[in-house]
Amino acid sequence: MSETIFVTGLTNREFLERYAGAGRIGLSGGTTLIDKAICRAQRHLDPRQKWGVWSHAFLFEGERADGQQWVLESDLLIQRKNIQLGVQENRITKFFDERMHASLAVLDFGLTADQIATLVREGLEMVANREQYSVRELFGTLLALRHSGLRERENLLARERSVYCSAFVQHIFRQAGLDLAPGVHVKNTAPEDIANTPLPHTAYVLQREVARSRLDAIGKRVKLRVKARIRQVKRKLG
Repeated sequence: MSETIFVTGLTNREFLERYAGAGRIGLSGGTTLIDKAICRAQRHLDPRQKWGVWSHAFLFEGERADGQQWVLESDLLIQRKNIQLGVQENRITKFFDERMHASLAVLDFGLTADQIATLVREGLEMVANREQYSVRELFGTLLALRHSGLRERENLLARERSVYCSAFVQHIFRQAGLDLAPGVHVKNTAPEDIANTPLPHTAYVLQREVARSRLDAIGKRVKLRVKARIRQVKRKLG
């Protein structure tokens, strides 16, 4: 049986330092246009067509020798002239910025030490193999969200040695014998699938309101860009 605990009055840093732990899943609702595009696309998972809250998923690796909590994730990370594209390790300090990460959640599945070791091992293997972040597969998933019959099938735009964030988390959990989204192909797994997983867990959720006027303005821009990109992908698929 699962439980959701809503947390208020904490900064992102305080929230993560309190609830992050090895083997737990992190969810973030970002504020960039691509984050909003992902949230909007996930409205197809809601009977009321409500936008999704979550746009990114990652795994907490635990505390390292430097005394810092680290995460394993597949992401696009651009810092000055340094670009990281794919499965990578980062400190949780990345998610302290509340302007970039307006919503956060931590999912605790009460895993055993062996299960956690398997998750971290599989994640590090993908880091070592330089698995790439797949924007192409992300658009394949956006198509599957619009057409539910595609969800259980292989991603139409799948590529080898490529994976986006929530697909990465689903993959390593399946390697540990845990299926976060039964009936959904690994490379069609969305962040909201993970947030709504049927696996028993405790979810700690820190959410904040985004100004309505700002959200509406972003939503209009996202809608136009997503429609244009979907038309391009459909043309390529013939």
